[in-house]
Amino acid sequence: MEQRMELYNGRPEDVTGRLEREIRTYDFLDKLGISYQRTDHDRADNMEACNEIDAILGVIICKNLFLCNRQKTNFYLLMMPGDKKFKTKELSAQINSARLSFAEAEDMLKYLDIEPGAVSIMGLMNDKENHVKLLIDEDVLKDDYLGCHPCVCTSSLKLKTKDVTEIFLPATNHTYQTVHLVGED
Repeated sequence: MEQRMELYNGRPEDVTGRLEREIRTYDFLDKLGISYQRTDHDRADNMEACNEIDAILGVIICKNLFLCNRQKTNFYLLMMPGDKKFKTKELSAQINSARLSFAEAEDMLKYLDIEPGAVSIMGLMNDKENHVKLLIDEDVLKDDYLGCHPCVCTSSLKLKTKDVTEIFLPATNHTYQTVHLVGED
C-alpha cells in the first residue's frame, strides 16, 4: 500500500472527494451515537493488504458475501471470519435455501447501495424495505469488535460488535440469524 495508514477516531474532518454513501454511513453512525475507529487505505484487493488493515485496526475484517437463491427472490448478506472458507452446501441447509450463489453487482447496488469490493453490514442502512436477510457466523459474534467498510472499499471501520447488533441493526430495522460455518474441506 502506498500511503501510510493511520487510525482515526470517528469521521474524517475533511470529506472532500469522498463518496456520498461513505459520508451517509458516518452520519448514520454518529446519529446513533456509535463510536468507531477508522483507517483510510488504497483498495484492498489481496490478503496481504487486508492483513495490513487488520493490524492497524486491531481487528479481523469480516468477509462479507452477498448471496441469493436461484430465483433471485431471497437475498442474504453473510458475515464470516475472513480466514474461513465458504461452502454453499453448509449454509444452504441452515437457512433452508437451495442453490445459493453470489448475487449480481446490480442487486448489490439496488438493495445495499454498495459496489463489489465494498460489501458491508453498513449497507443494511440503505435496505429500507428489508430485501436482504443478515446471516452472521457465530465466530464473528464471539469477538468484542468487528471490522467492516463504510460502504466504500478505501476505508475500514472498527466497531463494537455489541453496538452493531444492539444499536445499528435495530435502527436499520434488520435482525440477524446466527449460522455455524465450519469452512473446512
